[in-house]
Amino acid sequence: MSTFDALRGQLLDAAEAFSGGRDALSGILSGMVDDVDRMLREQLEIFPVCHHSPASALAMTRRLRERRPKVVYLELCEDMRPLLEELRNCRLPVALQAFATQLDGFPPGSGPLSVVAPVTEASAEYQAIAYALDTPGVELVLVDRSVDHVFQWLPKEQAGPATAGDGEDGEDPGHEEEAALHGDAVGVEIGELRPRFAELEAHLLHHGKVRHWSEWWDQYVEQPLTGADYDTYRQAMALIGSLFRRLRPSADDRLAVDEERERYMWTRIREHLAQSGADPADCLYVCGAFHAVSRVAEFGLAADAPPYVITPRTATRWLYGLIPSSHSAIEAQFGLAQGSVSIAAATWAKAVERGGLKPYRLEGQKGGRTRSRAKAKAAPASPAAREPAADRLSGFLATPPELDGLDEDELRGWCVDIVRLARRNGYLASTADAIAVFETSILLAGLRGRARPTPYDFQDAAVTCIEKDVVPGRRDVRRLCEILLGGDRIGQVGYDALPPLARDVYDRLEPLGIDPGRRTQQRVLLDLTADPELVPCSDLLWRLRYLLPEGAVRPIMGTRRLGERPIQESWDLAIGRHQRSIIELGYEGVTVEQVLEQRLRRKVWEPRATAGDALAAVEDAVVYLGGRRLADELGERAVELLAAERTVDDAPEVLRRIRRLLAHYRTTGPELPAWCEAFVTAGYAHYCTLLPTAFTDDDTGVRQVGAMLGFLFSMESLALSLGCERAQLELAVRQSHPEAPAKVALLWAAKTQLGLLPRQELRARCDELLGNPLVVPAFPLYLSGFVQALEPVPGLAPFVVEVLSKAFARLPDPVLLPWLPTLITTLRRQVPELVPVLVREAGRTFPGGLTELDAWVPPWERPAAPARPARGAPAPAGPVTGLLARHPQACDAVAALLGCAGEWAGEWSGEWAAGDDGPDPRETRVRELLARHPATAGAVAALLGGT
Repeated sequence: MSTFDALRGQLLDAAEAFSGGRDALSGILSGMVDDVDRMLREQLEIFPVCHHSPASALAMTRRLRERRPKVVYLELCEDMRPLLEELRNCRLPVALQAFATQLDGFPPGSGPLSVVAPVTEASAEYQAIAYALDTPGVELVLVDRSVDHVFQWLPKEQAGPATAGDGEDGEDPGHEEEAALHGDAVGVEIGELRPRFAELEAHLLHHGKVRHWSEWWDQYVEQPLTGADYDTYRQAMALIGSLFRRLRPSADDRLAVDEERERYMWTRIREHLAQSGADPADCLYVCGAFHAVSRVAEFGLAADAPPYVITPRTATRWLYGLIPSSHSAIEAQFGLAQGSVSIAAATWAKAVERGGLKPYRLEGQKGGRTRSRAKAKAAPASPAAREPAADRLSGFLATPPELDGLDEDELRGWCVDIVRLARRNGYLASTADAIAVFETSILLAGLRGRARPTPYDFQDAAVTCIEKDVVPGRRDVRRLCEILLGGDRIGQVGYDALPPLARDVYDRLEPLGIDPGRRTQQRVLLDLTADPELVPCSDLLWRLRYLLPEGAVRPIMGTRRLGERPIQESWDLAIGRHQRSIIELGYEGVTVEQVLEQRLRRKVWEPRATAGDALAAVEDAVVYLGGRRLADELGERAVELLAAERTVDDAPEVLRRIRRLLAHYRTTGPELPAWCEAFVTAGYAHYCTLLPTAFTDDDTGVRQVGAMLGFLFSMESLALSLGCERAQLELAVRQSHPEAPAKVALLWAAKTQLGLLPRQELRARCDELLGNPLVVPAFPLYLSGFVQALEPVPGLAPFVVEVLSKAFARLPDPVLLPWLPTLITTLRRQVPELVPVLVREAGRTFPGGLTELDAWVPPWERPAAPARPARGAPAPAGPVTGLLARHPQACDAVAALLGCAGEWAGEWSGEWAAGDDGPDPRETRVRELLARHPATAGAVAALLGGT
């Protein structure tokens, strides 16, 4: 006779009474009892758990002290076993992590891959781990799929019903940092137990009068099972797992993955028993309640199913380590309600203290009470056979739970403390609010059918009575309640458990006198002149700033650019708060310098890398690493990327960075690196080739074309000295025929720079544009093109000021006023960095005071100076010219003294004849000129040594 025949009969009678016949409901109810019975009859004792459940942890502690198994099989990734020893050096909660960046066997672009398995003290898995590791003669075996298989099977898995929306809306911004400790890693937990049927979960929440699943679980599962005996706990947990397993959607793709995991675990268990020869009666199998009632053919040690073949792992190299975790990170990653893990930890601590239970704790574990140094005794032999479990479900399901009465002292303490916290955070709370929270908590518990207020009732009452409709500070009342009830405990990985890179970072920062374990921000001052030994620390901080997330290492005073080294620096360091990021750097290399070098190489060799990215990598290599080897290698890659580009989208970035790098190398070395010369020549030819297309392409902006011309004109002298030809640039400009107004203005400026368009003709074209009423609305676009031309042709600034002044002077108000907003928005959007150049030129052009404005005449309206005689025109004939022609050495000597150069005319015409009547009128004019300006003749005589 089966143990649960009586219970099965009661459930079938209830199903017939409710549904009018034995149909699907009766099959589900009887199947649940069969699942529990099957688990209890298994030769290997199965311990069903739920993740981060205080009831599971209490039952596990009691069972381990009572039975003392010699082998513990744990549902956890089997390749994470070596990490468990390092838990001694950490303060919980922490997470076991597997990390991979170089993938082999997974789809390209899917990395990096990361898996985390969080461990808290109030969890059954930690109690099993601590017992197995600290008890001599006990073996701990992880039997779940490997990390590699997690991602092999990942495409089959779908997101579970647990989502971040399960928590409250409007999370505290300061809470988000702790919630992101796991990053985007895939979470692996023991005992994920939650309905996969959305309608069932909604039904339970509605009739349970709770807001979210975490509160329902605490009220109807945790509290009743916290004080239950082991058999009752085990049967009730298995029954819940069977319920959720049977009431699942028909299209649940996760079930196939769960069944694969169950076959995997049972295969590993049988393999270990066969190899070790252990007695199943001395073993304990810890798994989630969902897996404890599995119906796969491989279930149990006596299964007669064909051997399950485990697929091989990929060639991906996985790196393993520990990272800090927190209650908020666990809640955010697994879709739990905000504060639920903290409440579970508080429930665990209260139950341990009340029941006088001594939980297991790893020797040397940080953050708890110091254990006795006496060695733990070896586990005694377990009984050879277990007695059949009695039916505890019938009584448990039929008897209402014995709920604790109202603990007025505890609730009163909560109310007083929450008012104190609220006042510290800016709320106008008083003693009356504490009384209101007390009474409202009791009222809410009564409305929800509870004998005593739960922490969730207290939270709702505090929000209602204190917060009202305003949150004056950074934290709302719900967050304050979480802090009051236990807070967000944040773990830390100890120094001995850190990877080599993290330990190296801590050692090299030791001269600064900071505590790397502190999660608060620490201010550091460095006087590099007075303390030269701090220079390596400064270099390390700048490299960490480049590698770590924003806020981990933040400079307050001091900058590091090409050619600049500060003499004093001030830093705000949050190393302890970003310990996870430092640990993950250790997965990429042994030192920070190696990781930085690898990232720079990876940056320039990725498929979407551009020449601008490569130049940025070169600059970072020079600034943060120094030396020429890596910079030259990255620079050669920049030349290759530039030659292979078919667009000019990053031309402004290329121009800005190559100018800065050339200036740096010219000031720090005798000659330019070979890659710089190759980049200039390749860029000159590349941009000359693409210039006609860029002028006409609508997808290429004016800024990009201006940057191309800036590269060609500013690098022209260097490019010509390296063998390039200017005819290539002139030909490219002549072949350009743009239609957009801004590009037309840019082309005119380029032609002016090359001498193909005189300045007078350019001025005439602009005057024609201003005089054409059909073109005036588009004139801001022309003007933006001229402003963009200040990059390649800086000498055009006075002309741009002139054009803009003429527009303001000539255009009538009906045209000018609607035109101004377009002009301002165009300049702000397209040329924000060149507007200051235009403003400075306008300051030099216009008068500095109002008193000078009335008499001021614009330079472009002033009368032109008399034109000089054309060079090479025949000199006037006469005795003076004849004398100079007969003695040219004197003129050459005077010209050499004055620094002038000239050529003599081949022939002299119109010489004066001596027989002519009267003096030569030209000679008279020369004498009159010398008489009016005697200083010139005196200066020449002084130069010649005469009087």
